[in-house]
Amino acid sequence: MAWPGLALLSGWVLGISLQLQQSALWSSEAYVVAMVAAGLCSGLALSLRRWAWSGVMLALVCGALLGVGVTGWRASQHADDVLAPRLEGVDISVTGRVASLPQRGADSVRFEWVVEAATYQGQAVRLPERLQLGWYTRGAAAGVPDWRAGDRWRLTVRLRRPHGNANPHGFDRERWLWESGIGATGYVRNGPRDAPPVFLGASGWHPVDVGRQSVSDGIRDRVSDARSAGVLAALVVGDQSAIERDDWELFRDTGVAHLMSISGLHVTMFAWLATALLGHGWRRLGRVWPRALLALPVPRVAAAGGVALAGAYALFSGWGVPAQRTVLMLAVVVALRQSARQWPWPTVWLLAMAVVLAWDPWALLQAGFWLSFVAVGILFASGSRAPLQVEHDANDVAPRWRRWMSSALKRLREQAIITVALAPLTLLLFGQMSLVGLLANLLAIPWVTLVVTPLALGGVLLPPLWDAAALAVQGLGALLMGMARWPWATVFSAMAPWPLALGGVLGGILLVQRLPWGVRAVGLVMLWPLWVWSPARPAAGEFEVLAIDVGQGSAVLVRTAGHNLLYDTGPRYGTDSDAGQRVVVPLLRALGVVPDTVVVSHRDSDHSGGSPAVREAWPKARWLSSFAAEGLGEPCVSGQRWVWDGVAFEMLHPGPEMYSSDGQGLRSSNAMSCVLRVSHAREAAWLSGDLDAEGETRLALARPDLRASLMLAPHHGSASSSSPVLLNTLRPTRVLVQTGYRNRFGHPAPVVLDRYRQRGIAWVASPQCGAALWRSEQPNVVHCHREHHRRYWNHPGDGVETNLEPTTDGDSGAGNLAQLPGD
Repeated sequence: MAWPGLALLSGWVLGISLQLQQSALWSSEAYVVAMVAAGLCSGLALSLRRWAWSGVMLALVCGALLGVGVTGWRASQHADDVLAPRLEGVDISVTGRVASLPQRGADSVRFEWVVEAATYQGQAVRLPERLQLGWYTRGAAAGVPDWRAGDRWRLTVRLRRPHGNANPHGFDRERWLWESGIGATGYVRNGPRDAPPVFLGASGWHPVDVGRQSVSDGIRDRVSDARSAGVLAALVVGDQSAIERDDWELFRDTGVAHLMSISGLHVTMFAWLATALLGHGWRRLGRVWPRALLALPVPRVAAAGGVALAGAYALFSGWGVPAQRTVLMLAVVVALRQSARQWPWPTVWLLAMAVVLAWDPWALLQAGFWLSFVAVGILFASGSRAPLQVEHDANDVAPRWRRWMSSALKRLREQAIITVALAPLTLLLFGQMSLVGLLANLLAIPWVTLVVTPLALGGVLLPPLWDAAALAVQGLGALLMGMARWPWATVFSAMAPWPLALGGVLGGILLVQRLPWGVRAVGLVMLWPLWVWSPARPAAGEFEVLAIDVGQGSAVLVRTAGHNLLYDTGPRYGTDSDAGQRVVVPLLRALGVVPDTVVVSHRDSDHSGGSPAVREAWPKARWLSSFAAEGLGEPCVSGQRWVWDGVAFEMLHPGPEMYSSDGQGLRSSNAMSCVLRVSHAREAAWLSGDLDAEGETRLALARPDLRASLMLAPHHGSASSSSPVLLNTLRPTRVLVQTGYRNRFGHPAPVVLDRYRQRGIAWVASPQCGAALWRSEQPNVVHCHREHHRRYWNHPGDGVETNLEPTTDGDSGAGNLAQLPGD
């Protein structure tokens, strides 16, 4: 392919990347115009008799217009399949079918649902074609129905438009739902007053998912060890929810998580194994039937068969987005490699990327996309074997053991190349790197690929093989647990700005190239800034407050020039999930934050639910709480004071008289909330947990001199807090309201918002703002992560009023949406 072709493909990728940065979609007609312009541009390019650099640039522009137009038009069509706002939070009767493998949690079952018909108050209504539903066992009037893929039901559900937490470096759930084609999420009503689900029989649809569920149930019934059964279910049918949380953490810490789910690397390894076995078998067949080799050479049969079997494996494992991407990539690479023409590796690599993005443009934003393509590109550039390329020298008369040793050394070299080159990219994407990953993968890749996976797949036909596979998983788990205990087994690093990260990635790639060591040393120089970089912090004497978006709960990070305090740890979402593990710990690590002190205001689970995960991550932190008698640190008591970097921290509540002699609180959980005031010479911030109006009034009357520029809305804006006496005393100019989207408590209460409005207080709520950042040097500005990083698939977050009207000083607080820390 000549330079114009490469330019066209590069423009296509560039156009898609530009379209994905749009905060709002254009009209469908605008994208059609872009596609027409791309066609006219291509016609002009083809009319050129000689291709100079101007022609190459023209091809680049043509590709970019086509990428923007096609991706934008597809997005505009999908945007129409959305839940109407009037149907949020109401009971709707839906008839449809289970369209995925149900994922079972400790107290819930989740599945995708295809809508056939829906009614609201007896009238037919239009719903998005595909929903994500959950059945929660807590409070259910009856037992859990036997949810099976392909079955038809009539259900009563409550829905809402796709919405997720919005935090720096956090998981974009709304993009994931968009890419999965899910137009609404919700749950099945199962209370004593709700109509029970009505089973309507099997539909005959989704036969693959029916088979997957049958195999998954068979594994659970056969294997007594739940942890091993979960790993086997993930490897065979792609049921990643079956793997327990502790096991996921172990696999991540040792760098082998990619082997325990049907990821791109896993499908590639399966394809490689299938290719090797097919090649060996076809050569054996050639000894009996030589004409077969003449009709279909070994490389062609092995490569095509490997892709076909990888596709079948990906289909049975759920045909997830990473599996789709990998099969397409392998098919393109194999097709080009098997053609008569020798294609340069950049052409093969770029064409594979272009085809994958034509199938799924939003894959460009996935970490797995970049890990897969960068890994393949590195292997190409370093002279390693291409995926599914079969090497066989008929004149090779070396002993078999020597050939196997040579092959093993090649795999060792490739694994070392990948580990070194992808280390900077791994830090960029995940903020952590496993130092034992190279050794762990050298042991785990052949063990999982050649032992565990074949036994697990063989168990589909011969179930006793699952017992052997479970023993193999247990042995691997014991080995990985030993490695995870090694000092510095896992390194965490703050997320660097993209220019430094890009330089580090290029440096890692340069290190593994077949170049003189003097040239490779430049790669170390490019890596150095990535290792030594640290995020900016407040100046001495200043502080900042980051209200983390954790849903219906509270978690606030306070940073000074050299210290960090975490106030509350977020809610517990379920028996096996909490905000500490899912949101708070990953965010703090991404920001390079190590908490010096953690304050848990009171025992309610929406404030203390994430404490176990936070405590496990930073066991040396000082802990203060109002229920220390239950084993959580020291008691918080009024009068406690300390100063960090010129910033004063003062505990104002509860008083010592509110504790019994054995340290137990004498009042309700909310009334025992730890109230913390953070201040310097000019500004102050007020954090008071769920303190009720009586406690607020008593505290305000006792300390009428207290002031606070920023206030965290007490009790999430409940009508039982934010009393007039407290507001008149503190006189805040900004309020941060931490609530969940469409929460069942109605927070923030209208009466509380009226109080804010009457006093000219500006407020933001987390459903609209996401993570909210306030800085003491800019007291009239609140930085909203959701607004600053909005993309067209993000939910607008409406449903709760947000007031950013000018206060008496004339500053709106909304005009400056600068970067949050680490963005």
